[in-house]
Amino acid sequence: MSDAAAAAKPLPFLFQFAAGAIAGVSEILCMYPLDVAKTRLMLQVGTGADQYKSIVDVFGRIIKEEGASRLYRGILPPIMVEAPKRAIKFASNDTYGPMYMRLFNQKQLTQSLAIMTGVTAGITEALIVATPELVKIRLQAKENAGRYAGTMDCVRKIYAEEGLKAFANGLEATIWRHALWNGGYFGSIFGIKKLMPKAETKRGELAVNFAAGAIGGTVGTTLNTPPDVVKTRIQNYNSAKGPPPYTTFLAGARTIAREEGVRALYKGYVPKVLRLGPGGGILLVVYDHVTTYMRDHFL
Repeated sequence: MSDAAAAAKPLPFLFQFAAGAIAGVSEILCMYPLDVAKTRLMLQVGTGADQYKSIVDVFGRIIKEEGASRLYRGILPPIMVEAPKRAIKFASNDTYGPMYMRLFNQKQLTQSLAIMTGVTAGITEALIVATPELVKIRLQAKENAGRYAGTMDCVRKIYAEEGLKAFANGLEATIWRHALWNGGYFGSIFGIKKLMPKAETKRGELAVNFAAGAIGGTVGTTLNTPPDVVKTRIQNYNSAKGPPPYTTFLAGARTIAREEGVRALYKGYVPKVLRLGPGGGILLVVYDHVTTYMRDHFL
C-alpha cells in the first residue's frame, strides 16, 4: 500500500476484499501462461528426449503439440478462487497487522510484525486455495492432456476415482507455500519501503510500489519454491494408484533431494519468478490504486 493509504483509516473488510479480488484477477490474466510452464517443469522427473529444456521450449512445444489455448488450460479454478484468494491475502494482512500491534503493544508496524502478519495471512489463504489448486494442477499436467473435458469433469473424476479426501491432498504443503511467500512478500515490502526515498509524485509512488512489490514477489518465490514443487507433485498424484511416495512437505523435500538432487526442489523457478516477481508488483500497484479510489469515492 502507499504511505498515504497506510496512514488512512483501514477500509471496511468488504472494500479490502473487493480490492484484493480486482488486483488478483488482473495479475493472473497477465501472467497465467508462466504458471502453466512452471507446473510442467515442476512435474518433470528424470531425464529424456521428451523433457522440456527451458521456458521457451515449454511454450513452443505446447503451442505446436497442443495448441496455443493450452497456455490458459486450467485457468477457471484459479479465476474462481482468485477473488477470495487475493482478497484474503490483502484483507488478512491489513487485519492481522493491527491485531499483532495491539497484542505486542506496538504503536507502529515493525519488520518482525510485518513478517508475522504475512505468514498468518498466508496460512489463512492456503486453507481456501488448496482444493482449487489441486484441480488446476490436474488440468495443467502434460500427462493429463485429453483426460479431462474441463474443470467440472476433472472434479467429478477425482471424486469418483479417489474419493472426497483426495481434494485435501497437499494441504499441508500448500500452507508451507503460502506462509513462506506471504511472509517474504509483505516482510520485504515493509523493509524496502523503509529504505527507499519517499515518493513526491503519483508517478513516483507508482514506481516505489511496483519496485517493492516486484522485489517482495521475488523474495517470496525464492523462499516458497521447494514447498511448491512438493505440493505440485502431491496434488498431481492419483491416489487411486496406491499410497503416494510422500504426503508432507518435509518428507517430500527429503525424497526429492535424495533421488534427484537439491536443485530439483527449484524446478520451475524461472517461470515462477518471472510471473511472481513482476506479478507481485502488479498486485501491489492495482490494490493500492483500487483502495485509493474507494477512499476517494465511497468513504
